[in-house]
Amino acid sequence: MAIKHDLPVDFDASRYDMIVVGAGYAGSVVARSLADRRGMRVAVLERRPHIAGNAYDLLDDAGVLIHLYGPHIFHTYDQRVFDYLERFTHFDGYQHRVLANVHGTLMPVPFNHTSLKLAFGQERGERLYRRLVETFGENKKVRILQLREANDPELEEVADYVYENIFLHYTLKQWGQTPDQVDPSVTGRVPVMVGDDDRYFQSPWQGMPQGGYTKLFERMLDHELIDVFLDVDARSVLSVGDGRVVVGGKPYEGEVIYTGPLDELFGLDLGALPYRSLDLKFETLHQDQFQPAATVNYTTSEDFTRITEFKLMTGQKIDGVTTILKEYPQAYVPGSGQTPYYAILSDENRSLYQRYLDRVSGIANFHAVGRLAEYRYYDMDGVVASALDLADEIAKAH
Repeated sequence: MAIKHDLPVDFDASRYDMIVVGAGYAGSVVARSLADRRGMRVAVLERRPHIAGNAYDLLDDAGVLIHLYGPHIFHTYDQRVFDYLERFTHFDGYQHRVLANVHGTLMPVPFNHTSLKLAFGQERGERLYRRLVETFGENKKVRILQLREANDPELEEVADYVYENIFLHYTLKQWGQTPDQVDPSVTGRVPVMVGDDDRYFQSPWQGMPQGGYTKLFERMLDHELIDVFLDVDARSVLSVGDGRVVVGGKPYEGEVIYTGPLDELFGLDLGALPYRSLDLKFETLHQDQFQPAATVNYTTSEDFTRITEFKLMTGQKIDGVTTILKEYPQAYVPGSGQTPYYAILSDENRSLYQRYLDRVSGIANFHAVGRLAEYRYYDMDGVVASALDLADEIAKAH
């Protein structure tokens, strides 16, 4: 792999079988898969000065390994995804646990058996838990809206407590909307656990990559047929129109993998697709440990949504210092330098996305893949799965 900053003046797209826009999960997986399987020569164009997309991590000034764009915890039910990524790293089996600060009391989220007893007292919490088990069964995940729709007087107070103290204010901060305004595919991701399992994810494969995510991407892109060009805005050399892709002023016949926002590719001429962004505030503290869990959600107080303490996720051993991150959600403003993190899914926004997608859907060698290009709310494993599926399709066509 060759990593360079900026495109050389003599850059010739025709030397490459494939142009990949973006060096995050989607672009990197497709690039490596097709370099391996079909011997394709690949140019990866990345707008940022680094690879790994939002999963990029690095050592801060205190020597703590931090995730620059917010915490990333790998988890999946998809063995194919896990096996593919394990080619380039080893996941350490870390099990993510999250506490919610509810009016000063720390309780597990998803809300579970322990949370009930902390919220309602030992005796009453146990009685209410048994009613939950009778209604839903034990070791079940129940969506927040299912709790509210149970129509059981004995569970009404539980539903109201969970809604008010765990989700309502947190969702208002995170999305700028109430839970009923947020797309069900988003609210459905945050369950109530009828059981004692206090892990945030129950996925069979999870953990943190040893050495960090950036090392994983370095290994994935380390291939003699892959060239990576950083600090390159692909729009300066690539355009789409009249049913074809043009690179460097010439029609390009190779495959194009596009992982950026589709609206930006067309200069937002139909309007901007809405996203939520984050203002990330890192703090270095001169103490061994700041909080009892890697992540503490502030569901009823504070302007930020959560505090992450990275050492408790990565297992890094470093005495006398720790780094924490506070996340302040905000609306995304195109062209502001903010990062678009979360697509705001609604019928109106999906319709706008589809109008952009229609412009490229007839171009056989143009492929939109990934969280931004597909305008979807993806976990890391979902992006990898989508990229592997695309690589399969292109490999078959070649």
